Amino acid sequence: MSDFSDFNWTAENAAEAQRLIGLYPPGRQASAIMPLLWLAQYQVRDMTGVAWLPVPVIEFVASQIGMPYIRAYEVVSFYTMYNLKPVGRFHVQVCGTTPCMLRGSDDIMKACKDKGMAKGATTADGLFTLTEVECLGACANAPMVQINDHNYEDLTYDSMTVILDMLARGEEPTVGSQIGRTASCPEGGPTTLTEAI
Repeated sequence: MSDFSDFNWTAENAAEAQRLIGLYPPGRQASAIMPLLWLAQYQVRDMTGVAWLPVPVIEFVASQIGMPYIRAYEVVSFYTMYNLKPVGRFHVQVCGTTPCMLRGSDDIMKACKDKGMAKGATTADGLFTLTEVECLGACANAPMVQINDHNYEDLTYDSMTVILDMLARGEEPTVGSQIGRTASCPEGGPTTLTEAI
């Protein structure tokens, strides 16, 4: 595996990086740090099968916008959307914030642990990494998890177990609410403004 010291954008990502930097006024290119890091993390994933940001990659991104490495590292280490070490094929992020906790996130964490996962670790087969995170922004549909780029909401121990089993078999579980809820409508559907005005 590469040590990433020679990391450079692919031709497609180089064009995308320039587009992202161009979204900000002159002198404010540092504002592009988050989308550039995201782009880099996914390029590393495409190269290795694992989405993460090795130090040389963070240095590369920082230098592209004239930002000191430590400032870019501060961003990476603050946001859970960036991975400072390799994660499993499926990065299972369980929300542990109050709404999810009150609606059963402990059961979701138990389902993960019963499948051999441990917080902050990757399973021996490299399939799953389990992380407890703060609010993922779907409080009305708690408890929920984010696995890679998808949210799974309105979970129970059983539905979480089904999702994990499907992923392990290479199947695609239904994304979003596991009880058929649309967006954050009440269970059973809307109760107000049910007709077009």
